[in-house]
Amino acid sequence: MVEFKTLKSKEIKFGKNSFIEISKRKVVTPVGENEFIAISRGYYLPDKTKVWRASIALPNNKSKRNEIAKLIKSF
Repeated sequence: MVEFKTLKSKEIKFGKNSFIEISKRKVVTPVGENEFIAISRGYYLPDKTKVWRASIALPNNKSKRNEIAKLIKSF
């Protein structure tokens, strides 16, 4: 069985009802566990329920996160 745990989460709202969620997550499997950073994009339904459209997982490695952030800032 695979279990996902959200350790920390922050949300950035944009547009009429869209959001980007950045979270630190942990996946636990019978053979071990691994932490990663997830960036997810979604929107809110009229009743404020969240719906996710897409997600990407990034390594939980500080030097790689800094490299990715530097690249994003360069655009």
